[in-house]
Amino acid sequence: MEENYFAPSELIINEDGSIFHLHLKPHELADKVILVGDPGRVALVASHFDGVECEVNNREFRTITGNFKNKRITIVSTGIGCDNIDIVLNELDALANIDFETRKEKTNLRQLTLVRIGTCGGLQKNTPIGTFIASKKSIGFDGLLNYYAKREELDITFENEFKKQVNWNPQLGNPYVADADMKLLEQIAQDDMVRGITISCGGFFGPQGRRLRIPLADPQLNEKIVKFEYNGDRITNFEMESSALAGLAQHLGHKALTCCMVIANRRQKEANSGYKNTIDGLIKKVLERI
Repeated sequence: MEENYFAPSELIINEDGSIFHLHLKPHELADKVILVGDPGRVALVASHFDGVECEVNNREFRTITGNFKNKRITIVSTGIGCDNIDIVLNELDALANIDFETRKEKTNLRQLTLVRIGTCGGLQKNTPIGTFIASKKSIGFDGLLNYYAKREELDITFENEFKKQVNWNPQLGNPYVADADMKLLEQIAQDDMVRGITISCGGFFGPQGRRLRIPLADPQLNEKIVKFEYNGDRITNFEMESSALAGLAQHLGHKALTCCMVIANRRQKEANSGYKNTIDGLIKKVLERI
């Protein structure tokens, strides 16, 4: 079988010609893509559109493609976690760069611009509730990129320094470090955003140092993370998707960036559950700059 032929078991296409999970068809995907976790946030972003071209729903994946100030943009909800980012990124790339008729990679590849808009927990004094953080570098605690080739192309030096400083437990699996697209970072993250180092956790409770009824394996891990410093950089925030987005986009030849609003400050032990009324400010900035 030809090397670049993708069998039906690997690339699952629905009977209507749409990709398996997203239910999108190739012509429905714009080159500019905004990713959100919450399906309900798709409508909030799309409320700023001048017109809507298509809308598709399947499971937690809701998609709207439309136009904002003469820019064609697709909004996709990913759900929570790096495992869902694996689904969404691979399917978006397939829509862009695989011919669904021949099941082969296209000769001329499209480069997508992907910006995730989300929420996060701040870890430093300069990241209080309401801060907008653009992730220039992401540390993945989830292990996703360890399953793909080209692992050595990630930031191994930073990874090793992080493991050394926090006395990383090998039972957790190797963390990986992926960079955002630097040109996209310059374009989106202006003076009204903090450019930070983000940790993508494999869960909301234990992996982020939250203890309810189950004790933590390393109760001091968050304290060590907060104290970490390398080349003048500190870790600014926790969330659950940015590392997979940055790493997969890098491997696939796309541009990616995560922009989050801080809704909890872990050091101050404060949280704002009413953030949905204020995240629209971040949405507007990304729409204008993407």
